[in-house]
Amino acid sequence: MKIFDKLKTIINWKSFFIILAGCMAGSLLVMPYQAALSSDIAKLGAQMYLVALIQSALIFPPAIFIGLLLMKKAGFGLPVLEGENKPAAFKSILAPSAVWGAAAGVLIILASLLFMNTSLDMLGEEAAAPVWTGFLASFYGGIAEETLFRLCLMSLLVWLTMKIKIPRNIGVWSIIILTGVLFGLGHLPITSALVEITPMIVVRAIVLNSIGSVVFSLLYWKRGLESAMLGHFSADIVLHVITPFIASLFI
Repeated sequence: MKIFDKLKTIINWKSFFIILAGCMAGSLLVMPYQAALSSDIAKLGAQMYLVALIQSALIFPPAIFIGLLLMKKAGFGLPVLEGENKPAAFKSILAPSAVWGAAAGVLIILASLLFMNTSLDMLGEEAAAPVWTGFLASFYGGIAEETLFRLCLMSLLVWLTMKIKIPRNIGVWSIIILTGVLFGLGHLPITSALVEITPMIVVRAIVLNSIGSVVFSLLYWKRGLESAMLGHFSADIVLHVITPFIASLFI
């Protein structure tokens, strides 16, 4: 009985199930976008949704649990889900999160000019996909990816730096940089559906995705997980909705 009593209070289970529901929904919403970019995924047909649900059921519950367990210990928070004044908390993060996220999206586009030929090829592939698929995919980035990379990974790694007595600012910034690299590498599977993976493509993925990752990590650090989610969603709207739509008008 003591074990069950401890499990009831070890994390906020309401937050756990809300975030899990968001991640599961995001995993389904991203599938039309992935199918539009990858013929292998498209061949699965309706089965791709079942595969997405199974993968999500295996990945997200432990990630959310670890994140919620260590989040506050690492100095982060959920000001909207777990705050006393939820409407006020949401209002306070909405505008800055959207602005910083959109700015990150624009900066990523500008930085992509360093890899002009590849970026144009990939943009052409995205522009051919229905614009609504990019919009739906933005929910996956905003909810699911932030759950994995900010709530779980960043909380865990920052907590570890605290356990080995690394100064707070040094520890957090080191993890922000490391998370950015891992975030970039995590985007290589979908990139492989568009172009052949070469060392330059790996560098491109790390450089461009690290820009967004740094912004989202700072939002998580300073304003909480919901802010990082909103920022990521805004960046993805710029990258996967607005930019491909404009490109489709000229291609």
